[in-house]
Amino acid sequence: MRRTPATRPAKAPDQACPWSAEGLVTPVRRRGTVVRERPPMRRLGAERYSKSMWKFGDSVAFIADREASGQPWQRTDQTQTVELVSPPPRAVEVLGIEPGSQVYARARIVKQEGRPTHTLTSYYRPQDVEGTPLVDATPGPAGRGGGFAVLTLQGLEPHEITETFHARMPTPDEMSTLELPAGEPVMILERITRTKDGYAVEYATGVHAASRFSWTYTYDMPE
Repeated sequence: MRRTPATRPAKAPDQACPWSAEGLVTPVRRRGTVVRERPPMRRLGAERYSKSMWKFGDSVAFIADREASGQPWQRTDQTQTVELVSPPPRAVEVLGIEPGSQVYARARIVKQEGRPTHTLTSYYRPQDVEGTPLVDATPGPAGRGGGFAVLTLQGLEPHEITETFHARMPTPDEMSTLELPAGEPVMILERITRTKDGYAVEYATGVHAASRFSWTYTYDMPE
């Protein structure tokens, strides 16, 4: 008599898989699947660039966000590399430079208690920042008041900022740099900083871990 091979019971579908893909849970070795911590940091709107903070104080944008969120910070939470590079096409367009020209790229990584939260890379014309703290890779902001204070001392006081955001999934390099779990998207920032007469002094791009920030804007309603 032929025996029917024993069959294993069907495995129940892993209900956590869709949640993991959506970035809501994280597999943890020896603990199973746990709900991902979500301690959002408030990222302020125009207030984070208040001139009173960097012209007359010693604060910069990421510090303003931390203080508004009641979260600790150290100046060395920001580290950077600085080098002359061939800029991306958008930087060439915004800065109005000749194709093939080189610019300074100040590429920052910002961490909170050792955990990366975002990156920000600023592009500057060499003649605007040569010999200033903006081309110094020492950890922390570029001196008292940060980069905006440096530009002001160069006669290029920032007056207007245009920010554009969009969301997408991260590249493998971004996942590694920001230590992102599978399924977590990123928010992409484009920032253009201009003087009062419309001269673009900085083009910047940033990559933010989406679960680590909430964006807050307060403004007067136009008539």
